[in-house]
Amino acid sequence: MRRRNAYAGFAVFGAFWGAWGASLPAIRDEAAVTDGELGIALLFIGAGALPAMLLAGRAVDRWQERATAALLTLLGLAGVVVVLAAHDLPGLAISLLLLGATSGAADVAINTAAGSAGRAHGGAVIGRAHATFSAAVVVASLTTGAVHAADLPIGLPFVAVAAAAAVVAAMIVHDDPTPRRADKAAASPGAKRVRLAPLLVLGGLGALAFAVENAHQSWSALYLRDVVGAGAAVAATGPAVFAGVVAVTRFVTGSLSGRRPRLVLVGGAVVAGAGTALVAAAGTLAVALTGLALAAAGTAVLFPTLIVVLTARVPDRVRGTATSAVTTVAYLGFLAGPAYVGAWADAVGLPGAMLAVAALALVLATLAAASVGSRIPSPR
Repeated sequence: MRRRNAYAGFAVFGAFWGAWGASLPAIRDEAAVTDGELGIALLFIGAGALPAMLLAGRAVDRWQERATAALLTLLGLAGVVVVLAAHDLPGLAISLLLLGATSGAADVAINTAAGSAGRAHGGAVIGRAHATFSAAVVVASLTTGAVHAADLPIGLPFVAVAAAAAVVAAMIVHDDPTPRRADKAAASPGAKRVRLAPLLVLGGLGALAFAVENAHQSWSALYLRDVVGAGAAVAATGPAVFAGVVAVTRFVTGSLSGRRPRLVLVGGAVVAGAGTALVAAAGTLAVALTGLALAAAGTAVLFPTLIVVLTARVPDRVRGTATSAVTTVAYLGFLAGPAYVGAWADAVGLPGAMLAVAALALVLATLAAASVGSRIPSPR
């Protein structure tokens, strides 16, 4: 049951963000804001997510599956709230603050659930759960695009996600209908505390991984259009190509992370750096898409492997708290990645900015080689 719940949680999370990405232009128009005002409003997602991620771990440790079910339900409802409330800039900003908080907390919960499932059934669960997320993003993006093309209500995809979240939440609660003694143990003063320094190291590696990943997700369409000269329709496939390759790679390589985490991290970072450098040097669409696919394959294995390492280092009763620390630090990289590209693009152009992203991947490879063991350690 743990595996099924982990996959289902990541599927809901991916469906939400796929619907969100495809709905953003419509939500901007509904709120009647400019692109600049939208950029300001989007900052509220991070403002809501970071404190919620810090707090969510203890709740997950105490209430376990019930907390995961509640947070997924709230995330589904948050999308509906955004559509209902975002009719001007203040309404959009406030609703995005709520969206960020529920998303950040749900992120911690589903990664904790995947870690528990990975502990019980093997590390492949974690990689495949993340693959499920990526696949759900692609499917939900395409489906939402079709909904908008048919001129159906913009809230329809979010209502569907909310319904799916409610079904998954009910399934999770059904599998865990009664409180556990471990809940009280996790909340008691005598519960084992986690060492912060190793978690910050894993979180820092995760931040670099997410910075590289979100740099491509956020800028690939613009790069293909402005640098390579692709048409608007072709350029728009860049993020979909990236997410699709990520999903396939995670499904195929899910079992590798648990056997040779250092090799996977270093190899993935090197491949990501090489792919990014190829994008920077691309003069044709085919070369650019090849580089983008390589970068996607490399980044695909990075964060799931870090969660595998984390899972092996901490006991079940404090896994939520530990996951909260790692994912919060890593999320900073997710927020910084697009801005990092933008800053370098202003200074040296988009090809030079891609080389700067490749440099981040090589820094990650170097740090992972020095700080992650060659084998998964035994839990303490």
